[in-house]
Amino acid sequence: MAHPTPADAEHTAPTRHFAIRLSATPRGARLARRLAVAQLETWGWPYATDANGTAALLVAELAANAVRHGRERGRDFRLRLTLYRADATNRPATHRLGRRRFDTLRIEVTDARPGDRPPAAGSLRPPAPDTESGRGLLLVEALAGHWGTTGGDPYTKTVWCEVALGR
Repeated sequence: MAHPTPADAEHTAPTRHFAIRLSATPRGARLARRLAVAQLETWGWPYATDANGTAALLVAELAANAVRHGRERGRDFRLRLTLYRADATNRPATHRLGRRRFDTLRIEVTDARPGDRPPAAGSLRPPAPDTESGRGLLLVEALAGHWGTTGGDPYTKTVWCEVALGR
C-alpha cells in the first residue's frame, strides 16, 4: 500500500541522478519512458529485468498524466530519476524484505499545472468497468512503495513515486 511521505524524507544521500525537460506531448511522454529505460540500463538494471519494466511503466503513467492533465501551452514537463543505493553509508534503506535491502528509485514528473492535483495516495477509487481511462494512478499505487504530489512553487507540481529495485 502506498503511503504519502514528504519528498526525500527517508533519504540522505542519492547516488545517481538523471533529469531532462521534455515537450508536453505524447511524443515527449514516449521519450521519457525510453530515456528512463536506457538510464536504468546504464545504472545496472538491463531492459529485460523486472525492475526496469516496472520503472518504465511508472514513468510512462506519470509522463502520460503530465501530458494529459498537466499540459500548459508552451510549457514542458520534467522527468527526474534519483537512485538511492541500499549499500550507501549513513543512509537507511527505505525498502527491506527480511534482511535484504533494496536500492530505491525515485521518479519525479513535474508539470505546469499546480492546481490540478491527483487524489491523495490511498484514496483512489477504481473507475467504472466500461470506462477507457482512469487506471494509471491505480497502477502507480500498486507498483510503487510510496507516491504523492508536491508543489515547490506556484507554477508547477510534481508527482513522484518510489520503487524498490531488486537485483
